[in-house]
Amino acid sequence: MLSSCLAFPAICDKVSPVAISERRIGAADSKTRAQLLDAAERLLIEDGYAAVTSRRVAAEAGLKPQLVHYYFRTMDDLFVELFRRSADAAFARAEKRLAKDPSLATLWALNNDPRGAAFLVGFAALANHRKTIRVEIARYAERNRARQLAAITGALQSAGVDEGTIPPVVALVLMTGLGQVLGIERGLGVKAGHAETLAFVERVVAGRVAP
Repeated sequence: MLSSCLAFPAICDKVSPVAISERRIGAADSKTRAQLLDAAERLLIEDGYAAVTSRRVAAEAGLKPQLVHYYFRTMDDLFVELFRRSADAAFARAEKRLAKDPSLATLWALNNDPRGAAFLVGFAALANHRKTIRVEIARYAERNRARQLAAITGALQSAGVDEGTIPPVVALVLMTGLGQVLGIERGLGVKAGHAETLAFVERVVAGRVAP
């Protein structure tokens, strides 16, 4: 089919989407696939989503560019898999940490992870242009919020904070939002007020200041 398209370009207009989508894709557990995803993640965090092209991903991984599309039909497929991989790993880490210590301090640490914030900021920018990414982010955010809401409800009760003072879902949104804002500003090089804010929040979650 490829040779026919090269020789007679008009034929390509008649190729059905099904025929294209059925081409071979590399194994999901391939070491090369993981290398490509690792490279894409580094580029996304360090240089933003616009830097994540098939050529740059391949160069970063030290591989040939055609391997990117051997393992991923489109760049959207690569982005979706990259997000799912990172989100699933983050969710598993959060579950483990919350199971061990379901405190406000743990919740704050999870929501104030600089690398995680940079990763999410990159994907949030990408989501403005790609609906598939937007859907994935929303799905993960809802799942993550539901899990953390249960944890923060218990943590606030343990800290003696009444729901009438601050509803758990409000506390969680404020915590998540603050972590994301700080992450965005770090990426821009803005630091004014960060140290004071972080110190205050850490005193609050440690119970030394009333929320």
